[in-house]
This record gives sequence, C-alpha cells and structure tokens, in this order.
Amino acid sequence: MTHTDADPAPPAAGIQGATLAHTPPPDLHSRAVAALGGAARAWLDQALDEAAAHPGRHGPISVWELRLAEAGRRCGSAYADAVRVLILHAARADTDALTRVYRQGTAAERRAVLHALPHLVTGPNALPLVEDALRTNDTSLLAAAVGPYAARHLPAQHWRHAVLKCLFTGVPVDAVADLDRRADGDPELARMLRDYAAERAAAGRPVPEDLYRVLTLTDPTAAPPAVKGGPGGDGEEF
Repeated sequence: MTHTDADPAPPAAGIQGATLAHTPPPDLHSRAVAALGGAARAWLDQALDEAAAHPGRHGPISVWELRLAEAGRRCGSAYADAVRVLILHAARADTDALTRVYRQGTAAERRAVLHALPHLVTGPNALPLVEDALRTNDTSLLAAAVGPYAARHLPAQHWRHAVLKCLFTGVPVDAVADLDRRADGDPELARMLRDYAAERAAAGRPVPEDLYRVLTLTDPTAAPPAVKGGPGGDGEEF
C-alpha cells in the first residue's frame, strides 16, 4: 500500500519528534487519529489492538514488531514516528523488548524507541540505548536521545558530553530536554563550553550560537568567550 492509500496529511502537518517524548500517549493517539486518513486510521486501530492483545514475544518476532516496520508505508513519514511510539506503548514494551527493537531495527525504529522511553521505562535501565545513540552522528537519533529520559537519568558528565555532541553535530539545543535546569550553575559544563569555543576559534571555525546560549545558562553573570566578533563572529581568535 502506498502513502496515497494511507491518505496521510501533508508532511508539514506531521507530529514532530520533540513532541513525541513529551506528549502523553492518549493525547498523542488523539492527535494521530485526527490527522490520519481513513485507511491509515483503520490500520493503526488494528495494530494497536494486536499489540495490546499480544504484547509479549511470540516466535522469532511479534506481530506488533512487524507493524513497526510497516508504519511509514501505512501512515506516511510525517506520522510514522508517532505511530511507532503508540504501538510500543500499546505492547507495554519493557526494557528487554525495547532493547531488542533498538538493536535489530532501522534508524527510524531506533528513533521511535528513544522517543518512547519516558513513557515506558521509569528507571535508568534503558540508558545503554541512549548512550549508544549518543555515539552516532545520526542527528535524528541524537535529538531523540537527549529527550526527557536522558534529562532524568543520564549522569552529569555523560549529559554534558551529550550537549557538546549536539553543538558539534548541529543538533539545536532546543532538543535537549530540561536544559535550563540541568545547565544551571554547572561550572564544569561552562569550562567544557569555553574549551570547545577556544578549539573552534583556534581552527578558524565559527562558534555555534547555541554555545553562548548554554554558557549563559550555566552562569547568567559570566562574560562570553572573547571570540573575535563575539557570537556569530568569524571565530578567528580570542
């Protein structure tokens, strides 16, 4: 079945990644149902019913895991991530199931697992998945990895490196959940940011605007790095 058969709304109307981890599944379901066309809604209803009725593993792969792979084709790329999160939630996927899907799945399925973590895992048991995503250079995985689950459970030093990884790869720091609270009064993060700014300037490369924003969060009274031209300058020297 093609995207036309699924009758999804245009991609611009899709449910964006940052929303998925922050929106309670019932609300996410309401938004998806309201946006999807009739064929896609019917498929989603069936997929959720199957996941709820048979949440465990049956044979080599569960039916709901197969539905994760079909989500893009059935519901369109604008809603596939949201649909996968809903299926994982309906299946009551635990850490073992989420790990299996993450390890065996496509990048899109891994991204959905990361978005689903705050809805399904209460403790730090799934941190290895976040840490794996943070080792990649896939910006969509990085953005998903620094969501509310990481904000709650990622140790301070790992979280600081995650922020630096976002700056390095161009992931907007808006993707970092609870940034204001975790960066507040963090002198080690401030030091790391200044060191990174110095490295960029020494290499003749511009300093990301987001770096100054995060640095201000660590200490609102601190002066910014004296990069020539200031934020947005040419970054040639200090």
